[in-house]
Amino acid sequence: MSRDHDQVVEQRGMWLEEFAVGTLYRHRPGRTVTEADNVIFSTLTMNPQPLHLDAAWSAQQFFGQRLVNSLFTLSTMVGLSINQLTLGTLVANLGFRDVTFPRPVFLGDTLYVESMVESVRPSRSRPGEGVVEVEHIARNQDGEIVARCHRAMLVLSRPAEQ
Repeated sequence: MSRDHDQVVEQRGMWLEEFAVGTLYRHRPGRTVTEADNVIFSTLTMNPQPLHLDAAWSAQQFFGQRLVNSLFTLSTMVGLSINQLTLGTLVANLGFRDVTFPRPVFLGDTLYVESMVESVRPSRSRPGEGVVEVEHIARNQDGEIVARCHRAMLVLSRPAEQ
């Protein structure tokens, strides 16, 4: 059964023209990291590091417990930004730089992410697209920075009919 609607809203990321340098986006909700997340991600990516998988061994190491795989943290940090920034508007990731993990993430921690727009420019070689650079920052439930990175991405410009 079809109905006419006065307005239709489809969730999407932002067009190139909507990004403004200096804007800070807080991505919510956060994401609580589970044991299953850590084990599945580590094993899927062929990372047998006992710091991620061996509770007894990790208990005897510096942190006294297993650490969440840092690449899971990076992936989740970027993933939490997608709905708000690039859902359906991203052409490609161009690169990541200055990736750091100043504090460990433990099982049960909740990640909260924010993104600061650093630069925006139209592409010189790809009409209708542009380059956006952001800094992503992940914090745990206590507000401590656990990860950060700078990301360059190719984003679609607003279509002419929009």
